[in-house]
Amino acid sequence: MNKFINVLLLFFAIPTMFFTIIVGFDFPLSFLNTSGAQLDIRFEIFLGLGLVLLIINLRRSVRRWMGMRLVNQLSKFRWNSLVSKERVKRVYVYNFLEAFVMLAFGFGVYYVSPEAWMPLIAMIFGALDGIVFAVFGASTNKFRTGLTSKALIVADRDVIILYFNGLRKVSPQQQSIYFDYIKDLQLSFPTDCVREEEQSDFFKVLKETLNPDKVYFSKKLAE
Repeated sequence: MNKFINVLLLFFAIPTMFFTIIVGFDFPLSFLNTSGAQLDIRFEIFLGLGLVLLIINLRRSVRRWMGMRLVNQLSKFRWNSLVSKERVKRVYVYNFLEAFVMLAFGFGVYYVSPEAWMPLIAMIFGALDGIVFAVFGASTNKFRTGLTSKALIVADRDVIILYFNGLRKVSPQQQSIYFDYIKDLQLSFPTDCVREEEQSDFFKVLKETLNPDKVYFSKKLAE
């Protein structure tokens, strides 16, 4: 999900950047008989692009915070524990990198054209939300992995939900655990979502949760 959101942000950031350059440097628009700085609808275009960027960041924010809240309702889980320290460090690094890129982009377009204030606001919101989320989640031990009778839920930098309905195979590959479903669907989650000293217990509960008549559980995970 997080990768998809970043792709969406990039998809709308590119036209925002090009339009900012056209307006900021007053490039001629001969097919409209005007120039960038004289374009009548430049305010509406900046506002529209900024709102789209804001909605994308808001959608990610809501998903993150709701996922964190869900996985911390411990009574609803058969097994629940903190993610590994290595995973938390990765959340810090990635979230702060994302925040830096967002702020650099936002202030960059605003520097070229102050009329790009709405894209700047959208990026400031996304950056601050990512930083606050990372700091709050790590400092209060809210980044967790949980198992219910119906799904595996991981909530840290992103929210990963792997349902057991339609599951046919669980197997390891490098640093990930792969879930193979019917119709050739394959999903995965990183093994460092579970602390190393708790992985044996985690896989034991996971195996007991799954129907052995329908799901092949790799012997490597059961060791």
